[in-house]
Amino acid sequence: MKEVLAELERLACDGERAVVATVVAVRRSAPRPPGAKLVVGERGSVAGSVSGGCVEGAVVTVAEQILAGAPPRLLSFGISDAEGCEVGLPCGGEIDVWVEAYAAGEFEARARAGECVVEVTAIGGEHAGAKLVVTAGGAAYGSLGSQPLDTEAVAAATRLIWGGVSERHGELFYDVVGPGPALYLFGAGDITEAVCRLARRVGLRPSVIDPRSRFAAAERFPDAEAVITAWPQEAIRALGGIDPSTSVVVLTHDPKLDDAALLIALRSPARFVGAMGSQTAARARRERLLAAGLSEAELSRLVAPLGLDLGAIEREETALSIVAQIVAARHGRGGGPLTAISGPIHEAAR
Repeated sequence: MKEVLAELERLACDGERAVVATVVAVRRSAPRPPGAKLVVGERGSVAGSVSGGCVEGAVVTVAEQILAGAPPRLLSFGISDAEGCEVGLPCGGEIDVWVEAYAAGEFEARARAGECVVEVTAIGGEHAGAKLVVTAGGAAYGSLGSQPLDTEAVAAATRLIWGGVSERHGELFYDVVGPGPALYLFGAGDITEAVCRLARRVGLRPSVIDPRSRFAAAERFPDAEAVITAWPQEAIRALGGIDPSTSVVVLTHDPKLDDAALLIALRSPARFVGAMGSQTAARARRERLLAAGLSEAELSRLVAPLGLDLGAIEREETALSIVAQIVAARHGRGGGPLTAISGPIHEAAR
């Protein structure tokens, strides 16, 4: 949704109607994930993509029919023939695309404001086209046609909202959007600057935390969303806390700062918690954290030493190994080579 908001706003300002096509399911490999969108304006403009070009023409044709008054439709596309003459996906996958007239509402307003929000759409059944919007706080707007279905959808949306992955469950599609997961980096060092730069490029929102004002200077970290000169408890509170999509990384090698941050992070709902350092440092840290009161279960969440095995030496290489591990954890992957995968490469994480 975030990719096409500007186009939808432009069309609305021009008084132009629009149709939105959304990928609602992917089977095997496909160019775009669930949630990817194509916008078709009534004067012929096209923005976004649902397949990277493979089936866009067919989708636009259906969009034009909907602009002329046809009801919303669920389309399915499979493998194209060997000559490429039929509409399909040469990558070998299958996708389902929901095509409907666009009507601005709560979902778009909250997505534009940078909130985490889920729009649940009935893409089949008696109430096809009905919508329910669920916020991070559990508030719901709209209805799918029945109270039991609404209750079920709110529960599922509340589980999905922090994962950042849109999914189809039966005849319901959960369109998940948000501002990007937060990344809290403790320690204002040179590797931190490189991590900030790369993290921003992959959609994370990095913030740097260090009580040492001499190091935590905002100009050193132009890619950071915030630079906080404070101890972990105060800094985390200032940043709004730790939610289930947040990653926390400690990089200072200073037990006073690292341990204080980890004691909070490992008892929080953070998705990923990691600490940089050698195997020897990791063992010493483990003993300190156990002595400070962490349980074995809480400590088992800690990823240390931090980073994938890339043979990294330079700071940019080290940053790559750290950010790659965070991205892999976000998608429920181990970060190994693609040659070791026997299933679909682009399969959405569950």
